[in-house]
Amino acid sequence: MAFAQTRSGALHYQVCDIVPAWVQRPETILFHHGVAASLDLWAGWLPVLASRYRLVRFDMRGHGQSARPTADIDWSFDLLMEDLLRVADAAGAERFHLVGESIGGTAALACALRAPERLLSITLSNAAARGGLIGNVAGWRELVAARGQAGWARQMMEWRFHPDALAPDIAAWYLRLHETCDLQASLGLAALLLRTDLTPRLGEIGMPALLLSPDASPFIPLEVMVAMHSQIPASELQVFAHARHGLPLSHGARCARVLRDFLQRRCG
Repeated sequence: MAFAQTRSGALHYQVCDIVPAWVQRPETILFHHGVAASLDLWAGWLPVLASRYRLVRFDMRGHGQSARPTADIDWSFDLLMEDLLRVADAAGAERFHLVGESIGGTAALACALRAPERLLSITLSNAAARGGLIGNVAGWRELVAARGQAGWARQMMEWRFHPDALAPDIAAWYLRLHETCDLQASLGLAALLLRTDLTPRLGEIGMPALLLSPDASPFIPLEVMVAMHSQIPASELQVFAHARHGLPLSHGARCARVLRDFLQRRCG
């Protein structure tokens, strides 16, 4: 089991490196999940990408097997960016493609603006640059107060997936993640997202950028990602039908194929 050390706790990560010998200088893709998830969110992406790329996944702070934050933690995108770069360093990735979903996608935007020399491309799945445009997040504390963490978890699953989107065992696993996650970390990250606005700087992003959007996320309306696409110069947008905010899990293999084709076409 591998861990990247930080000043305030270790971050659990995994490297999948089964690229065959004839692939010259394989590049690395690093995956950053969102709230109440874990690195296993990306499991469906691996078979599509593993023959061409080194794949690095990690549990973000407060999730999975990574360190739990202290009660007085000051959540910021500087902290999230420092965490993902520590993981990249530990995995031996000087430059890499960065894939982020939800707040992980916003972290990818922050990294593209603050450390562009580390990135080859960014991919944003169901993500936003401005928290004020996100729906159904501001009331999480009230929802928890009224229905408890289990009630919040069930509502999150409804917001993430259509009833037929997941196999029963996968749905049960993801529900358990929500029911047992560090709730204060989830609420703290939600508050960070709501006070963030990176839209004035989106035009500065010059690297290839892929935007993956569900057609019916209760959190990130399609028009929000369409607007980001218009503001990021080198971006492409792919919309997935019959998808909610859990797009990277419900449509993992399809998302990975779109990413693979994008990287081969735009990054060589």
